[in-house]
Amino acid sequence: MPAAVTTDLHLFPRLTNHIQQKKLNPMPFEKFDLENLDKERRKAIAKSIRTVSVEELRKLGGEVFRYADDPWRATFFRFIAENPGATFHHAITSDGVNILYCPDQDKGMWFLPGSGMGPLQATGRQIMKEMIAGAH
Repeated sequence: MPAAVTTDLHLFPRLTNHIQQKKLNPMPFEKFDLENLDKERRKAIAKSIRTVSVEELRKLGGEVFRYADDPWRATFFRFIAENPGATFHHAITSDGVNILYCPDQDKGMWFLPGSGMGPLQATGRQIMKEMIAGAH
């Protein structure tokens, strides 16, 4: 085996370990603050907000959180499972933050694929309620 290939094979385990660490510990994302939304984000939410089915959410979750051991995947699917039969609304901000809101339970979450996720706080839930009311 050529020396360059042998050297590359020795690097493979370290590279694999690095990739695994990045996958399980994504880059931190600033706390998503719906209260201080700029006009562009607010406009994107108003334009994109829609009711989504559980099947659509499962498909979205499978696309965004591809790895079975991804902790964000477990959180996403647990949120859906904890709200059976509920109505869900999905919106995307201008910078790619996904917002999922369940008005039946007044619960929601945000996630930025590859970076992080968190719960919608009271102000964020109120804004989503207003956006939903304005969309219908």
